[in-house]
Amino acid sequence: MRFTNCRQLIAGVILFALALSSWTPAKGQNKDEAPTKAKLIEFDAPGAGTAPGLGTQAFANNNWGAVVGYYLDANIVAHGFLRTPLGKIIVLDAPGAGTANGSAQGTVAYSINDWGEIAGQVQDASNAYHGFVRYTNATYVTFDPPGSGTGNGQGAAGTANINSEGTVAGFFSDSNSTYHGFIRTRKGAFTVFDPLGSVNTFVCLETCLNSEGAVTGWFFDANFAGHGFVRSPGGDIVIFDGPETDGVPTVFTLGASINSEGTITGYFLDSNFLAHSFLRTRSGNMTVFDDPHASSAPGEGTTAFSLNQSAAVAGDFYDANGAMYGFVRSDHGHYITILAPNGGTGTNQGTRVSTNNALGQVAGWYVDGNNLNHGFIWTCD
Repeated sequence: MRFTNCRQLIAGVILFALALSSWTPAKGQNKDEAPTKAKLIEFDAPGAGTAPGLGTQAFANNNWGAVVGYYLDANIVAHGFLRTPLGKIIVLDAPGAGTANGSAQGTVAYSINDWGEIAGQVQDASNAYHGFVRYTNATYVTFDPPGSGTGNGQGAAGTANINSEGTVAGFFSDSNSTYHGFIRTRKGAFTVFDPLGSVNTFVCLETCLNSEGAVTGWFFDANFAGHGFVRSPGGDIVIFDGPETDGVPTVFTLGASINSEGTITGYFLDSNFLAHSFLRTRSGNMTVFDDPHASSAPGEGTTAFSLNQSAAVAGDFYDANGAMYGFVRSDHGHYITILAPNGGTGTNQGTRVSTNNALGQVAGWYVDGNNLNHGFIWTCD
């Protein structure tokens, strides 16, 4: 049975959100009444370029509805942004950001916690990367994990997660351009880690560090096979792989998001390079799923990027033309398709989902028919 009604899909999400001690319903809202109709709000950061490949990309939202991401201006320089729940857009430029025309240097905001603290990366004038945290008083701290390289393209390019404790997680490259995972506490203490057998370690983006301090992502071994991992707050690392699907072996597995229950979502590629998504519980039980509208052609399939506290998953699938569509999958396995009305229908055009919050709101961007990026928020009224 395919559910197309918002009430049917995310009622459990709304009930969870209303149970949050910090949440109060909007004035005049009946807290026992779930929304019934979906809407998609498009937005563009002021100053975003309008040439193909430029524009606005939304990467993460918190449980209050604030959204962060970045845009490329007409000079192909990157700037982060914060979009408040009321729709005001604040431009973010971290200290030390490069500004060379055509360089894509600058600031990228990847993650925001419920206090409004933002984590991301800054690329300097030498094209090296550094991590940053922006606090709610608009001050910044920039940092480099120990062992970070300082050459072109090296450093903390994957500073992409911040939790409610102010802990940051991501990845960086050393002077040999080898990648490692890292965790940074609010006080600035670092832990660098690699799963056993890793030659390159990547912590995934935006929602890959939970409130307990558990981290997920993926790594490549010496045979260039990709494996998922989860690192506990105590430092234990468990490696996992997607199962064979209809007898077709798995060649790459990616952990893409972890919630406070320790449930992980992500996707894996079979040997035909078809993507399948999964939910993995804290105990290691794995459920595989594919959006019913996804193409089954090689190189396409279903890619899960985020899950919220109710285990509702948000992600993408591709049609036979290679166009992108967003989806939300409830914890009961029901789907809604997210389609930006102005999205293009060509290869790698369409709707690209990033994250979903406890209220069921989804943030992401779409690519129009001219290959220009635009941010969006999808929600239920």
